[in-house]
Amino acid sequence: MSSNINSVFYAESYHPIQAGSIDGTDILPHDNAVYRALLCSNAALYDPTGDPKIIGDPYCTVFVGRLSHLTTEPTLHKAMSKYGRVKNLRLVRHIVTGASRRFAFVEFETEREMRRAYQDAHHAIIDDAEIIVDYNRQKLMPGWIPRRLGGGLGGRKESGQLRFGGRERPFRAPLQPIPYEDLKKLGITPPPEGRYMSRFQVPSPPRKPRKLVEKEEYSYKRSSVDREELSQRSSSMERDEHRRTVGRKQDSRKRSYVEEESQYGKSSEDRPECSPNTTSIETDHDYKWRTLDREEHYHSRSNAEGGEISRKRSSRDKEERPSKRRRHYSRSNH
Repeated sequence: MSSNINSVFYAESYHPIQAGSIDGTDILPHDNAVYRALLCSNAALYDPTGDPKIIGDPYCTVFVGRLSHLTTEPTLHKAMSKYGRVKNLRLVRHIVTGASRRFAFVEFETEREMRRAYQDAHHAIIDDAEIIVDYNRQKLMPGWIPRRLGGGLGGRKESGQLRFGGRERPFRAPLQPIPYEDLKKLGITPPPEGRYMSRFQVPSPPRKPRKLVEKEEYSYKRSSVDREELSQRSSSMERDEHRRTVGRKQDSRKRSYVEEESQYGKSSEDRPECSPNTTSIETDHDYKWRTLDREEHYHSRSNAEGGEISRKRSSRDKEERPSKRRRHYSRSNH
């Protein structure tokens, strides 16, 4: 005990009588608030999960207290965004007047950002008020009793509700050991001694259990795999739909050409410009195909005419060659 005289200790679970004691060695409640909190604790009248307004991951949430009456949600959001990405923010207000109760709960995206805010935002200044930051004891501290039922931490001496054990006002190292025998005789559950630390050390908030971390990692991997499968499935469905639409367009185009040829013949000049039920896109396609048919027709026709002309010229040249030879021979003899 002598090595812990200049130390402080933090309890890992909440006990109303211990919270009302400066060194955690009291065995009887010293005010009505502690007595009321003790009754609520023994009868299990308080359910920390029964409040529907409490949402989010408690391991990523910090408690912000001693706020100014002028602090609003945007101001607090801007101040806490320096330490990480704020996912959710709840400024507790009076149920009747709507005025700020001067404390809030801020949820961050990750546990690392929450610990950064827990480490650096303590005693920061917001709207000329020095704030305190603690972890979410309402969900993470076993046996927690809120202030409205006589529990909580901190408080003022004038109100008769001075509580110890928090980050701002930790338990002093007891000068005598906790009287467990007296507590056993009185039928009072003995409070935990907690962990001894130096006044200059920062108590670490509880960490997320390994099972929850593995479960979140598995769910994240599973969701990523599901997203990839869904994207691949949607892309394949889009490709199949595109192929089907292209095939339908080609089949409809072929049928329309066959019907036009059967009605108007093969000449492209006799085909109608467009039917009243055709769209502009189909009209453009029909126009392009008609122009291509005309070009192929003219090209084949010109090739055929050119072939006939070349054949006529070759036959004419064959007829003229022997006469030219005879003339040349006769001239050379003379």
